[in-house]
Amino acid sequence: MYNAGQCRHGSYRHAQLGKEMSEENEGNSGKQVIARAAAVLRALENQTGGLSLAQIAKGADLPRTTVHRIVAALEAQQLVSSGAGGVKLGPAIARLAASAHTDVVAVLRPYAEALGRRTRETVDVCVYRGLHAVSVDQYCSDHELRVVSAVGTAYPIHCTAHGKALLAQMPEDALARLFGERLEARTDQTITALAQLLPHLEQVRAQGYAIDIEEHAPGVCGIGVALNTGTSERYALSLGVPALRFHAQRELLLSALLQCKAEVEAVLGVKP
Repeated sequence: MYNAGQCRHGSYRHAQLGKEMSEENEGNSGKQVIARAAAVLRALENQTGGLSLAQIAKGADLPRTTVHRIVAALEAQQLVSSGAGGVKLGPAIARLAASAHTDVVAVLRPYAEALGRRTRETVDVCVYRGLHAVSVDQYCSDHELRVVSAVGTAYPIHCTAHGKALLAQMPEDALARLFGERLEARTDQTITALAQLLPHLEQVRAQGYAIDIEEHAPGVCGIGVALNTGTSERYALSLGVPALRFHAQRELLLSALLQCKAEVEAVLGVKP
């Protein structure tokens, strides 16, 4: 028997299903557009001279016609700009970057604490400040014999693990401008000549970490890495360890430190 009520109810269900499918398709389409626009913007990252549409298409792995449409839409919002040199990031990107503040120290803190608990050694987070690496956060070791200093301490950059990790990110000409020929001796182990420091920093670059074997203070060793945070500030992460414990557990400390670095950079969305 024909039932009008059932028919209307069935039609309603079909209409609702059609509406939901349409909204889902629109949502997927929107996500795809955003993903493609993001791919175009990433292709333009660090390309100060600009790229052609063909170069963007190759870098973003998108058809050139798609890139043309996306670039036109982004340019209307000042997210990219076109000129004789090609397409480059626009002024709106700079404004957005300036207003987006990533609190690196807050992001780092749980990872630094986890590193400290795992190694039972003091963890320092430092930021580059000319001739010094300045401590901005610290997790203290729970050993009775430990390396501890106050947050805000300015460590000499040429003879500490975190300092040398930061220096290794700089080109030689910048290092020559930063230092004179002679460097301050803090212990008998301090490298005191720029000519000796430069090849040492080459080794730091090659291995990806820096070691301080009683160069800054007698009885104190350290191991440090520079962090790629995607911000204008330059940060380093290090472990401060009494010399009595350092040598026996050096490889374990290094492994834990490098793992922490990878985790921090991953959560910050920075490519290794």
